[in-house]
Amino acid sequence: MKIAAILLAGTLTLVIGAPASAEDAQTGMVTQLNRLTGTISITRVQDGTVGANTAGSAEQFKIKDGMSTEDLHAGDRISFSSADKNGVKTITNFKVESRAAR
Repeated sequence: MKIAAILLAGTLTLVIGAPASAEDAQTGMVTQLNRLTGTISITRVQDGTVGANTAGSAEQFKIKDGMSTEDLHAGDRISFSSADKNGVKTITNFKVESRAAR
């Protein structure tokens, strides 16, 4: 019985701690991309129509080392995942949803 209680406590600890390290999936528009410093500014896009006319402020993220940004440009709408890496918001994955007019 004690073993079961210990296993349950350990499992709960892992489950409760997991969301803090999980990546956060979001949608936004690229407002600025600096390939030299490896940073990107993104304005989050709200899903649906509630508050759709309100412009959010851009957030700055670091781009994960080794991630290609060749096809990414300011004005592109992207879905992306970010994680907090040593106190720095970092883009870990992205997919271009729609291209900006060029």
